[in-house]
Amino acid sequence: MPYLYWATGPQKHPVPKDARITHSSGLSFEQLRQACVQKGVLFEDADFPADNSSLFYSERPQIPFVWKRPGEIVKNPEFILGGATRTDICQGELGDCWLLAAIASLTLNEKALARVIPQDQSFGPGYAGIFHFQFWQHSKWLDVVVDDRLPTFRDRLVFLHSADHREFWSALLEKAYAKLNGSYEALKGGSTIEAMEDFTGGVAETFVMKEAPENFYEILEKALKRGSLVGCSIDIRNSSESEARTPFGLIKGHAYSVTGIDQVNFRGWKTELIRVRNPWGQVEWNGSWSDRMAFRDFKTHFDKVEICNLTPDALEENALHKWEVTVHQGSWVRGSTAGGCRNFLDTFWTNPQIKLSLTEKDEGQEDCTFLIALMQKDRRKLKRFGANMLTIGYAIYQSPGRDEHLNKDFFRYHASQARSKTFINLREVSDRFKLPPGEYVLIPSTFEPHQEADFCLRIFSEKKAITQDMDGDVAIDLPEPPKPTPAGQETEEELQFRALFEQVAGEDMEVTAEELEYVLNAVLQKKKDVQYKKLSLVSCKNIISLMDTSGNGKLEFGEFTVFCDKLKKWTKLFLQFDADKSGTMSSYELRMALKAAGFQLNHHLLQLIVLRYADEGLQLNFDDFLNCLVRLENASRVFQALSTMNEDKELICLNINEFVSLTMNI
Repeated sequence: MPYLYWATGPQKHPVPKDARITHSSGLSFEQLRQACVQKGVLFEDADFPADNSSLFYSERPQIPFVWKRPGEIVKNPEFILGGATRTDICQGELGDCWLLAAIASLTLNEKALARVIPQDQSFGPGYAGIFHFQFWQHSKWLDVVVDDRLPTFRDRLVFLHSADHREFWSALLEKAYAKLNGSYEALKGGSTIEAMEDFTGGVAETFVMKEAPENFYEILEKALKRGSLVGCSIDIRNSSESEARTPFGLIKGHAYSVTGIDQVNFRGWKTELIRVRNPWGQVEWNGSWSDRMAFRDFKTHFDKVEICNLTPDALEENALHKWEVTVHQGSWVRGSTAGGCRNFLDTFWTNPQIKLSLTEKDEGQEDCTFLIALMQKDRRKLKRFGANMLTIGYAIYQSPGRDEHLNKDFFRYHASQARSKTFINLREVSDRFKLPPGEYVLIPSTFEPHQEADFCLRIFSEKKAITQDMDGDVAIDLPEPPKPTPAGQETEEELQFRALFEQVAGEDMEVTAEELEYVLNAVLQKKKDVQYKKLSLVSCKNIISLMDTSGNGKLEFGEFTVFCDKLKKWTKLFLQFDADKSGTMSSYELRMALKAAGFQLNHHLLQLIVLRYADEGLQLNFDDFLNCLVRLENASRVFQALSTMNEDKELICLNINEFVSLTMNI
């Protein structure tokens, strides 16, 4: 078994360049430690204080915890004693066996262990009560510092501890991981694969034992040889079975780590054995072979195996080779991009869409191999706010060849080419695929619509794959305003408009916002097909801001008639996209209506519009819709006017006076 030893004194090992400093001070571990050494004090981490807020968020400790430093618990504490091994991991009074199983697996991979536990810390010279660990989070490595105050009861560690009470690396690692996720309580319950990925940045795959391939022994053997982390568990059917002990000494719903696999000759036959570690350090398999279990028994008694591969080829290929990795960071936003799965056709198309171009076949093959891993971010950290793991998955469609966001009709008539095996409430869903070279559209989603989360999408491919976010460019296509109808050629409706306008405007033949409010409401009241609430004065002020060419805050008749032409078109759009004829338009219908009106917007702008104009039910009435279009057109026309003064038509330059004047008018 590989052991990793630390020198007793501090070493000069800077934080790797790709590990981001996370402490609120902006200082690195070494800077914080040196500052404490110079002052002659021990570090106290204000970001994760030694009080109940770091322990629990939904309950209070049942016993009086006392936070103590290792030197206050034992004489001559050691960070690492005799190498970091799986026997250093004994579970305490916290339901985080999933994390401990991952740590046990981590000790078998010397390189991965050295990354998570940097080799520049000890209780020897230079000790300042500060330690640090590194974790992978959503395609970035983070450097997490903690002080060494640990929760105790009667001078014993309450949570994770080593079998040797002088050794503290595992307890401090657990504390750093608790800090990363907000509290110790946030670590209750989870999947071993989650921590395995955070320790390696690897890619996970789950095997259900009943569906495992015939060569599953060889798969596990290869995974362990290549440094993959492996965990296993027994499913539970209900909460009453959690932590229930089987007649063979196994614990249901409990996370174990696989720490070895081998073959022995027994009575002239080769027998496959596997070694499984219980993080409790007690309650062991009592069947045949005792500490080692026959592989056939392993397949019978365990239900699920989770493997975290440092590269996707760790299980399948005989020769390692480089994989191409593409990462997309995105969000599901209620009313904008949280469309749910294909079961919800009306909203599914609004999910983020990523175009995937598979350009090269695998060596000697007709298809392209790739793996997709979709991860929802920070759900464990958000548990204190009532957030649970969402049910997530993805689908892959053949691209029609257009570089634009696919609309609802496309998904109405086209089936997916591939998809995740299931939608499930795990942090990450990953699957392997083989598809012919070509262009595809990948759509990550939650199962239910309107559920919000940030996500990280990783695409591993054997050959270079080209990806493109189909959020779309912002494009505005506005028609030139029509010229007023010459006198004597006006229609009956236009003559009625003129009569009404003259009646309200008076001698100056111009209307104020208050007068416009009266005129427009009188006009709209005659339209029986539009359900609307009375237009507000604010709406009319916005209309004048759009149409007033003279800048006097009033509309003359020519400006009024141009606006009425717009109003007709916008009213038709509202009626067209108010599909259920409810008198309101959903935020998803709004997206199509805006495009029909000439406004191609990206996710960010659509999100801002929904936040501003939609109600709590994500609905807009006619007044909201009108206000939205008026402001969009006003902003667009101002930009067009200002950009004509610049060589770069996509850029304008404003001083503070011009900027404030512009924003106040829009």
